[in-house]
Order: sequence, then C-alpha cells, then structure tokens
Amino acid sequence: MPDGANIKPLTALRFFAALWVVLFHYWPKLDVAMTPALVEKGYLGVELFFTLSGFILCHVYLTAFGEGRFRYGDFLWNRLARVYPLHLATLAGMIALGVVAGAVGLSVDSGVLRWDSLPANILMIHAWGFAPAAAFNHPSWSISAEWFAYLTFPAFGFIAWRMRNRPWLLASGVLVFMVAFYPAFEALAGFPLTQATIDWGMLRIVPCFALGCAMHALWKSGAVKSLAAGAVGAAFSGAGMLIAAAAGAPDVVAIIGFGGLILCLAGMAQNGSTFASQPALTYLGEISYSTYMICVPWKIIFVNAAAKVLNLPGEKLPLGLWIIFIVALVPLSAASYHLIEKPARNRMKLWADSWRARRDAAATA
Repeated sequence: MPDGANIKPLTALRFFAALWVVLFHYWPKLDVAMTPALVEKGYLGVELFFTLSGFILCHVYLTAFGEGRFRYGDFLWNRLARVYPLHLATLAGMIALGVVAGAVGLSVDSGVLRWDSLPANILMIHAWGFAPAAAFNHPSWSISAEWFAYLTFPAFGFIAWRMRNRPWLLASGVLVFMVAFYPAFEALAGFPLTQATIDWGMLRIVPCFALGCAMHALWKSGAVKSLAAGAVGAAFSGAGMLIAAAAGAPDVVAIIGFGGLILCLAGMAQNGSTFASQPALTYLGEISYSTYMICVPWKIIFVNAAAKVLNLPGEKLPLGLWIIFIVALVPLSAASYHLIEKPARNRMKLWADSWRARRDAAATA
C-alpha cells in the first residue's frame, strides 16, 4: 500500500472513537440509574484518536521526512487547515451560545465564558497550561494537544525513521516508556494522565502518538503476514481493549490494545481485506472530527431546550428522546463537515498553493 493511501478501516475507526466519547458525555443525560463501565471509560476514545494520529501522520509524511523532502511549514499549514477552522467556528459558536443562553435564561455552566481563557483557546495552547480554566468548547483541549504533536512531529519522525529497520525494538521501547510513564505521571501530578485536559493535556498525546508511530513501523515491516493473522489479531486486540476498559484495568492496558487493533486493521487492508471499508463507514469516519467538536454544543442546546419544553426533572431525557438526541448528531456533523470543515480546509490549501506558486515564480524570475 503506497504512502498516504487511504486506509479505510482506520478512517471508519475514527467514528467509533468519536461515538465512544459522545456516549461518555451524553449518558449522564439519560434517565437511567446506572452507567456501564465501558461508557465510563469513554474518555479513552481520545487516546484512540491520538494513537490513530501518530500512525496516519507517519503513513503520510514519514518517508518524505526521512528522504529530506519534508517541508515543515507546509506540514504545519496542512495540519492547521485540518483542525483550526472548525475549532474557531465552535469557539465562536460557544461564545454566541453562552451569551444567548444567559439572555434567555437557559442553564449553561458558569465556566463556559471564561474570557481570561480566550487567548489560549484562539492560539490552540489551552492544553499547555496557559488557560486558567476549562472554558468554551471543552473537547477542543485535545485539538490543542494535537497541535503540540504536530509542532513536535520532527522529533517523533526522527526516531521513527532511524528505527524503521528495527520496528520490534521501537515498539518494545515505546511499550516500556508507556508502562513507566503513566504511573510516574500520576505519582507526580496526583491524577491519571488520561484525566489531563487543560492541565498537562499536551503530554497526554505523547505516549499515544508514539505508539501510533511504532505501530506504523511494524505495519510497514509486514508484521501482519496474512489476512487471517490480521483478522485474528484485530479480534483479540479489540476484545482485549474492550474487556480491559470494562473491567477497570489500568488505562494503559486498553491503550496498548488500541495499538494492536490499529496495526491489525491496517494489516488486513494491506492484505486485500475490505472489512470496515464500506462507503457509509468511511464517510462516518470522515465527519467524525465534526461529531467530536459539536457534541458538547449540541448537548447544551438539546438538553436545555428539552428540559425547558418538557419540564424534565434534573435534565434527564427518556430513552426515546435520548436516542433522537444522539442520532441527530450524524446529520448535524455532516452539515458541519460540508459547510465549515471541508470548505475552509480546501480554501486554506488553495491559499497555500497560490503562495507557493508566487514564491516559485519569484525564485525563477
């Protein structure tokens, strides 16, 4: 499979990562007494996104990096085009929502409009310890963490390229680092790394991104020898990850399972499988960033409106209404993707192409 080619099962996997996060945020609004253990671990969907990010960025950029064809400025602009327009749109949307909600008497957390956190949010450094409080569209802390990984990608790329012919050693080193890093962070910070958001959130991506880079090295080496081996590995990794999360095992166990699942799904695609490559699944994966970014604004709007109209005690939704609440995210995500995310990304790339053309013309004049 050539570098940069779409690995469709991994695109589809992004949707399930987003859905896991959505269930984590939305389940408390369902009128039931218990929360399943697997839903309580829904915050780990972010770790799955981070691990996928390391794998995919190596898939797209590592060869160019190693061969000296990598342009850091172009890379950062492309990554900015991928995440920034929707981040800015949801930031503005949350400001408008907070102002309007206050005017009409809807219930919005008092921390939403923390103006002292606005500069860090605009600069996407609010997960670096520069925001005094969680504010505006809180899930965007992970976009700040992604931005940190983009800025430091040359460090990850240097190690991954140097170790590309020793992928098992690279993977072993990353696993040792992870097993040591998670408990060390908790001992020093007083809380688990997987709970870090605006406080040390930029560190939360580091072990996951490194794991994704290591899994890419294994995949490129042909570690998944056959379609059958990939299928068995994906089944065991996926089941192990879910069992670990549901059983309350240390989060690092499930995260390591993410790495195995990504490796095996990519290996299946490499060996000719069409599993999880259906157009509907890949489309859901393509709009998953929008799903992730609009899930909290939609929760505020829908739950407050439903509670006010139906006079729901404690803002708890009956099952039927809660299902509508979740299902509505799909068309809303599609609208966000086609009206904001994709056009803005394409526009930014056109700007870059225009600047590059003028620069090349000036150089040859």
